[in-house]
Amino acid sequence: MEQPVNTANNTDKSSAEFDRYASSYDELLEDPLRNQFANDPIYFHRRKWLLIQRLLKRVGRTPASQKWLDVGCGRGELLQLAGSSFAQAVGCDPSVGMLSSNAAFKTYEQPSLVELPFADRSFDFVTAVCVLHHVHGDDRTRLANEIRRVLSPAGLCCIIEHNPWNPVTRAIVKRCPVDVDAELLSARQANNLLGATGFKLVELDYFLYLPEKMFRSIGVLENMLSKVPMGGQYAMLGQLSA
Repeated sequence: MEQPVNTANNTDKSSAEFDRYASSYDELLEDPLRNQFANDPIYFHRRKWLLIQRLLKRVGRTPASQKWLDVGCGRGELLQLAGSSFAQAVGCDPSVGMLSSNAAFKTYEQPSLVELPFADRSFDFVTAVCVLHHVHGDDRTRLANEIRRVLSPAGLCCIIEHNPWNPVTRAIVKRCPVDVDAELLSARQANNLLGATGFKLVELDYFLYLPEKMFRSIGVLENMLSKVPMGGQYAMLGQLSA
């Protein structure tokens, strides 16, 4: 496993706001609209993992051949669901409080919100799941450049974000204490960010149209709607030039 590299002074804790949320994170996410969509919070992570698998398959990559880094992994729910499918799976987050609840996979504290504690070209696949709306201004570009740095040539980056064009998503985010600092970005903004930092867009899907119960019975409908920009979230896959 690639060893972490100390890239900055760990006294920079500007991005560790989630430390104060860690002990009551589930309670802070409670929302009547969100609960109507899915009662089990893990459902949302399962849906992301299903979509990630589909995106990787489209570009001819198998998880078993990929070294994966989950940036801003939080408590590591996605790592716990998907990590065993990858050749290597690690996570990092600037919040020690969030990381302390994850024991299934190796996780590392980020020196800051925009720095990743790994050597150049350490990974084949990097995810940033609902991370960028907590990153503001030029820091988004700095983080994207860090993701590029730790990726191997032709490596893949998957950004998953809340869709600001979905009114239910906007309502839930507006009321959520965890998202008090959120600045939602559209798929176009995310694509511009990737393009400016050396990635080309290879896939874009919208998802989370259907509540959990409906998805179980008519989930195929979501595949038909994946290019319609009204899903609750979107997933964007970018690739570095070799």
